[in-house]
Amino acid sequence: MTSLSVEILAADAAEPITSAGNAQLGIAVLAGIAVIVLLITKFKLHAFLALTIGSLALGAMAGAPLADTIKSFTGGLGSTVAGVGVLIALGAILGKLLADSGGADQIVDTILARAGGRAMPWAMVLIASVIGLPLFFEVGIVLLIPVVLLVAKRGNYSLMRIGIPALAGLSVMHGLIPPHPGPLVAIDAVGANLGVTLALGLVVAVPTVIIAGPLFARYAARWVDIPAPEHMIPARPSEDLEKRPGFGITVATILLPVALMLVKALVDIVVDDPESGVQKVTDVIGSPLIALLTAVIVALFTLGRAAGFGKDRLSSIVEKSLAPIAGILMIVGAGGGFKQTLIDIGVGQMILDFSENWAIPALLLAWLIAVAIRLATGSATVATISAAGLAAPLAEGMSTSHTALLVLAIGAGSLFFSHVNDAGFWLVKEYFGMNVGQTVKTWSLMETIISVVGIVFVLLLSLVL
Repeated sequence: MTSLSVEILAADAAEPITSAGNAQLGIAVLAGIAVIVLLITKFKLHAFLALTIGSLALGAMAGAPLADTIKSFTGGLGSTVAGVGVLIALGAILGKLLADSGGADQIVDTILARAGGRAMPWAMVLIASVIGLPLFFEVGIVLLIPVVLLVAKRGNYSLMRIGIPALAGLSVMHGLIPPHPGPLVAIDAVGANLGVTLALGLVVAVPTVIIAGPLFARYAARWVDIPAPEHMIPARPSEDLEKRPGFGITVATILLPVALMLVKALVDIVVDDPESGVQKVTDVIGSPLIALLTAVIVALFTLGRAAGFGKDRLSSIVEKSLAPIAGILMIVGAGGGFKQTLIDIGVGQMILDFSENWAIPALLLAWLIAVAIRLATGSATVATISAAGLAAPLAEGMSTSHTALLVLAIGAGSLFFSHVNDAGFWLVKEYFGMNVGQTVKTWSLMETIISVVGIVFVLLLSLVL
């Protein structure tokens, strides 16, 4: 993973599908976003249709041929569903098995008994941070959703009081802490030391996740006081359930994909040899798809069989788990299509062109570049890769610690203000049953807090290191 370079990724990038100037591209981006927001909020159009129409409007305003715009949108939708959709589906199956077997009840009952009241948000941020360490954000979401919703329902908590700490824990790990792909690519691009970046990343991550998680959740719960959406809450198992799996085996099943991905990450760091047999094996078993698929298969026995379910009951559970996520898959996919359209019309390059002559301190410059690309494209990964490529010359002459801080500045900037061009925005919105405005006031603001607090601590560390 550390051998992955920005140059390789850049070589794979396609030429922009339009020759429009930067001014026209900027207007097109604003117009595309405005169309999506207006269609959803004013005309109450379904988000999937709004994103589709907004993508076509974006391409038209940018002067891109209609055929190319459609190709970009459908390509982005397809790649997003292929990458994220399968993970969401596997997560839904695992969540349904957890619920119907009584395993989710077992976890929730134990958490409520041991961490009630004011300690609950802190417990959630700790759980999410541990789970999120080796996982992609989307995988962590699908693993945590059943627990978050049930804790909020059974403990009579505001959904935001429980959900925001969990989301903050996942997001901070995703943006700041290797072995996540974004930080690893940035480390390679600027020539930072992995160990130093990891150590300083933890120093920045701890106060950042506290502020953006449990502390911000107090205010978010006042602004958006909503219950857990009934249609997303795992149903209680039927009364004829004679037994349910134990707490230990249930937690072990949930953490199985976490462990597999963490093993892969550690082997990638320690061995770092693509030809090694060990690394080839861990690359397979630690991939998100295989890790979650393995967890689902194991859960059929550790959860389903443990609850006394036969083959027919297990087959029915799998079938029923997929229907509720169809809408989520299409919305998230359309969000990916809009993001890809933005990238293909050349918005990322537009931001890089604007930033070349910014005369400000290196760490702040790297953060601002990542922020601009994140706002324009909606992708934290694209923002990290692009900003790392541009900021690489800034690392020349920097100390080891400051080079690591440069990586963290880029990572913090890549998380700034997730909005309608980010597939994660729609994932959170649909899972938590919020409208666009509520999602902006909670999720988007939380991401902004993470980004701003992160760069503040990076700059403070740069003064003493």
